[in-house]
Amino acid sequence: MTDVRQIRVISRKSQLAMQQTRWVIDAVQALRPDWRFEIVPIVTQGDRIQNVPLSEVGGKGLFVTEVEQALLRGDGDFTVHSLKDVPAEVAPGLVLAGFPAREEPRDALISRNGLPLSELPTGARIGTSSLRRAAQLLAARPDLAIVPIRGNIDTRLRKLETDDLDAIVLAAAGLRRMGWGGRITELLALDVCLPAVGQGILGIACRADDESLLDALAELTDADTKAAAQAERALLARLEGGCQVPIAGYAEKRDGRLWVRGLVASPDGATVIRAEAVGEDAAAVGNEAADRLLAQGAAQVIGTVAAKAPPLS
Repeated sequence: MTDVRQIRVISRKSQLAMQQTRWVIDAVQALRPDWRFEIVPIVTQGDRIQNVPLSEVGGKGLFVTEVEQALLRGDGDFTVHSLKDVPAEVAPGLVLAGFPAREEPRDALISRNGLPLSELPTGARIGTSSLRRAAQLLAARPDLAIVPIRGNIDTRLRKLETDDLDAIVLAAAGLRRMGWGGRITELLALDVCLPAVGQGILGIACRADDESLLDALAELTDADTKAAAQAERALLARLEGGCQVPIAGYAEKRDGRLWVRGLVASPDGATVIRAEAVGEDAAAVGNEAADRLLAQGAAQVIGTVAAKAPPLS
């Protein structure tokens, strides 16, 4: 019989974070019906700084570090991350232990007049603070004007109307999890806008010595999603990238093997380096894709961009 246990779940306060947290709680509750759950809200550095693009804030783990510290202090038992926000290495003593099935990984274009990317007018104003998205959009359409926007999903959707924008680009996964998938004008093809590492994946973190929770989260984990997460994060770790550099990575299972695609770009989209690799071992194939990017000069692009970025905070 399952032991009764009180579980405290640390969550950021945003609508999306709370929605994702409640979804995971329901899924774990179904596996452990005797457990009881409580949400512990927290505000992170990334939540507090809303008027500056993430790439200009400096540092890694803007939405993660304070949550990790709270877990290590014992303020909660697990947390639900949007995996794309999690640095390549988690804090010592913690582990990413749960990976539910991946939601739609692609980026979504939401345009004011219902036009797809290819039909937006010359000089169209596109809202995004993601260097990765901006670089790939400019590579596809150098005429576009990129306008930095921050805020929660609902805030950015409002800015489409209030900030004289023609379109915005958001992760489709967040829109779908909020029930707003109907707002999507176009899912951007992977060869137009390769996603962020971990986009569409929830990574559930807990303390590495919490055996009963580790067991429950393992039962919740989708094997293909976990393998994709491991491959993409291996690529990110090898490239030593963060939000200050336009890096993209996406892995998927095909015929029993992992196909990993990676990208490094200059912020203006003038330089775009792409590579891919196929294999069975997640970490190995992620590293191979990264090495192929590095062989094409990705380190120089990353170094140039990083040198212009603000110092880590």
